[in-house]
Amino acid sequence: MTDSRTGSADAGPFPGLGTGRVEDYRKRIEAFVREQLIPLEQEAFGARFGDDLRRRVQALARDAGLWAPQAPEEHGGGGFSLLESAVLLEEAGYSLLGPLALNCAAPDEGNMHMLHMVAGAEQRERYLRPLVAGQVRSCFAMTEPPPGAGSDPSALRTTARRSDSGWVIDGDKWLITGADGAAFAIVMARNAGPGAPEGATMFLVDTANPGWKISGHAGTIDLAMTGGHCQVELRELFVGDDAVLGEPGRGFAYAQVRLVPARLTHCMRWLGAARRAHDVALRRAVGRELFGAPLAEHGMAQQLIADNEIDLAAGRALLWQTCWQVDHGGRDAGGTELSSKAKVFVSEATGRVVDRSVQLAGGMGTTNELVIGRIYADIRAFRIYDGASEVHRMSIARRAARRAGAAGA
Repeated sequence: MTDSRTGSADAGPFPGLGTGRVEDYRKRIEAFVREQLIPLEQEAFGARFGDDLRRRVQALARDAGLWAPQAPEEHGGGGFSLLESAVLLEEAGYSLLGPLALNCAAPDEGNMHMLHMVAGAEQRERYLRPLVAGQVRSCFAMTEPPPGAGSDPSALRTTARRSDSGWVIDGDKWLITGADGAAFAIVMARNAGPGAPEGATMFLVDTANPGWKISGHAGTIDLAMTGGHCQVELRELFVGDDAVLGEPGRGFAYAQVRLVPARLTHCMRWLGAARRAHDVALRRAVGRELFGAPLAEHGMAQQLIADNEIDLAAGRALLWQTCWQVDHGGRDAGGTELSSKAKVFVSEATGRVVDRSVQLAGGMGTTNELVIGRIYADIRAFRIYDGASEVHRMSIARRAARRAGAAGA
């Protein structure tokens, strides 16, 4: 490993992560980020990340032979396991441009996984293959304005009614990441009307559909998500039966297929970004003299440095352990709870790391020039999307209480 990880390639109890194909790929990502992406950051920070920038950095990644390490190999990705991807996506996340360049950024990365797991053969050819190839972008449309679905997916208000030859979808979505410029969306809707099964269904919707309309952009503090965070109106949107992803009525179950690994890949990328913020602040603390000594020799600065080192190490250890368990069967049995624990801890630990890095770097820590300020703005929402920390804690506590009750009975 490098920088603030450990100074060696030792992967501890996870053999194979520090050697062979994974380590070779990690070193290549590390060099690519350092030599080709970091020099582009200040230019990129001048505006929200757009498709021109995406195509530019993705061309660089293709030329370097680095592409979608987490995606299925048969569809053009690297074919690495979830645990192996934890090493590689952290390295990509060291620059905010890294996940975009390697085509492992949200929401496309999560959609790739769900399409691979749930979509039929024709759907995979039509949607998954071009998505992995970087030819198109996608979005995931579940979140709605209050009182609709958000932290509580069961509040879903968008409806899908059966028609003679398909489905008609009506509703409003908001904060739909990447919607502007996406070629297609995965839309979650509650089944309604005669002949419709109970529950919710996911639909593959081409954004050229006349029933799909982007009605606005939320002015969020982050800028690293291509296509922004949009309000979308769905009005009498018709799709055929071939647009159903998986089976009608199983939408909530499929959402977990997507969310479990997506929470973990968010953790991977943001660990890389937090490590970057810490490394920048640490170099500044070593080189800056205050009150007759380097900043890094002052006790209060040392506490910030040490706590960052601890949070990074603890977050990585929990993430790797969770990925290993999910890879070995936890995706179906307990994967939701495992990923909830990791998501809460890593989202809050990385937030603390970046916050301390701002403090350690002083006024310049709030700026894009040192990158820390940009990471600080972009990472804040991590404690909210893919389930707010409070919602995950409620779920974790309920599961623990049920186990205790069952044991007592």
